Amino acid sequence: MLGFRLVFGLLLLTALGLLVTAWVKRDPRWQRLAVKLLMWTLAAAFGFFAVLIAERLLGG
Repeated sequence: MLGFRLVFGLLLLTALGLLVTAWVKRDPRWQRLAVKLLMWTLAAAFGFFAVLIAERLLGG
């Protein structure tokens, strides 16, 4: 659980850094990369929590 939180936090910080880079450089390619990274990070988080909830509901 701690490992997931650490990886999730680092991925969010990376996406934030890419958004700041896009804002400073005014290059939309960095913004697209940041949005893509954020989308995959959130998808992984939803999947992780779905498995966690399913385990608790099924008594595993």
